[in-house]
Amino acid sequence: MESSAPSNLAPLSEESPPAETSARDCSNNPPDHNNINDEVPSAFSSVPARPPIQTSSQKYAPLDWSGYFDREDDVSIPGSNDVFHVYLAGTQGPVIFCLHGGGYTGLSFALSASKIKEKVRVVAMDFRGHGKSSTENELDLSIETLCSDVLAVLMTMYGDSPPAIVLVGHSMGGSVAVHVAARKQLPTLCGLVVVDVVEGTAMASLIHMQKILTNRMQHFPTIEKAIEWSVKGGSLRNIESARVSIPSTLIYDDSKRCYTYRAKLEETEQHWRGWYEGLSEKFLSSPVPKLLLLAGTDRLDRALTIGQMQGKFQMVVVRHTGHAIQEDVPDEFADFILNFVSRNRIGPRGIEIPGIKSWRS
Repeated sequence: MESSAPSNLAPLSEESPPAETSARDCSNNPPDHNNINDEVPSAFSSVPARPPIQTSSQKYAPLDWSGYFDREDDVSIPGSNDVFHVYLAGTQGPVIFCLHGGGYTGLSFALSASKIKEKVRVVAMDFRGHGKSSTENELDLSIETLCSDVLAVLMTMYGDSPPAIVLVGHSMGGSVAVHVAARKQLPTLCGLVVVDVVEGTAMASLIHMQKILTNRMQHFPTIEKAIEWSVKGGSLRNIESARVSIPSTLIYDDSKRCYTYRAKLEETEQHWRGWYEGLSEKFLSSPVPKLLLLAGTDRLDRALTIGQMQGKFQMVVVRHTGHAIQEDVPDEFADFILNFVSRNRIGPRGIEIPGIKSWRS
């Protein structure tokens, strides 16, 4: 509320002075100090102009991926009709290979990638049934298929000479990252980062998942409305990240003349338990350096609590953030990743782990 008390406001000259003032100045007559109008200018003359008000459509307008990643590409898997979409950034150092959560896309890592790429390379793929990827069976989200997809993309991109790779997975993608590491088929895997997924909590949440998916808003008249709902509904807390990532999670339904979700998660329930069963033991048994980022300490189960006390992995609890840590606090997330790489001295050639199979095994 604008104050009318002049004592706290520095007086500014009026752009359009009253006619009598102009006449007096032009006649070179001295000012009349008995006239109170000469001593007390309007308090409102020193109030700065308000910035233009953003409309809802402007505030939640989509942002293009190219402001964050350097390029995008389609990876066609030999011997199949599967094509996986990837976003790439950076030119040197090890590869931070990012795996998104169910219903998200590779662009959920966009804002953090723009900072991570200053030191290392970043690749973020869209899983089958998500984003711009196209596969023969979009609903096969079994953990076996998702792991095979990741390995196929890496093999197609890098062949027999992959660079050092750090797998970073959020939620469902964290489970995939752990299972890929457990297969021991990446000769240059040198780090594993899991973002806000723990076996105990995830398994307990599965009974509520269908209700959560059913109760969320299903149809949006515009992309801007979908972005606005994701922020106001609490699933994302960073408007800029939502403006980049949410459009890639949607498709236009011509029959209903509105936007709806690209990923049909509610039709993949038979695969959910497989994502998380045995996850903690697989994570703890991985021989590479490990980092667990959590949005709350209550999400640790017994196995991880013991493992953390034994120093088997690094854990960081990220305050004031929701489930999508990489979207809500992208700069902080990028610092965690870069510090992890630096702390474990992960270079472009990576490290060899005894017992890991060859690429083609």
